[in-house]
Amino acid sequence: MSSEEEQTQGPAVFDSLPYYDNDLERDPGLKDKAERLIARELKPHKELHPKVPPPLDLFSKNPLLQAELARVESHQPLPPLDTTRYQLPGPSSSQAGEKDWDLAVKNAHAQLEHQRLRQTNLALLQNYGSNAWRIHNFQLESTAKLLDKTVEGLKQLTVEVNRDRKNFQTTTGSQLTSLETKWTELISNVLQIEMANVALEAEIDRLNKKEVELAGL
Repeated sequence: MSSEEEQTQGPAVFDSLPYYDNDLERDPGLKDKAERLIARELKPHKELHPKVPPPLDLFSKNPLLQAELARVESHQPLPPLDTTRYQLPGPSSSQAGEKDWDLAVKNAHAQLEHQRLRQTNLALLQNYGSNAWRIHNFQLESTAKLLDKTVEGLKQLTVEVNRDRKNFQTTTGSQLTSLETKWTELISNVLQIEMANVALEAEIDRLNKKEVELAGL
């Protein structure tokens, strides 16, 4: 519904006071109907609500991550690591030439460089990793405390809103009960007055008829 339609139709008006009304207690059939409606709403629906956004296409620009996500969703085991890249095999043929030995030497240089980088990373991690981890944990704890505080504030606000709503509905319900009792009394008085008027009219008709009979005598 657009804002123009809402302005045209005006704000919605709800005349229900759930903290005061006891229609369900007075009408068992209505309670059963409400329970059936609630059970129907709690059942899983195959079709999502129109306002629910469509599912996200994760990693649409990264086929490797898409393949890994598909593997995790299908509960497939992680493929074993390829350890051949960490080995230093020589030429497999006994008649290897200079080109084969050059490839083996380049592989050895690559492995040595990889090990050197690993040692450098381990040294950096040993020197600075603990402090970085502490700072990261401190930031996470601060964020968690902030979120907990926000949640507690929202819970307190929810409790206050429900308390105010309950007090308002209870007060309004008492006023409605008083007005309904007064209205019933007034209706009863009006009915009594109407019955008295009918009785008086009948008595007047009887007296008029008797007057006419006496005048005739």
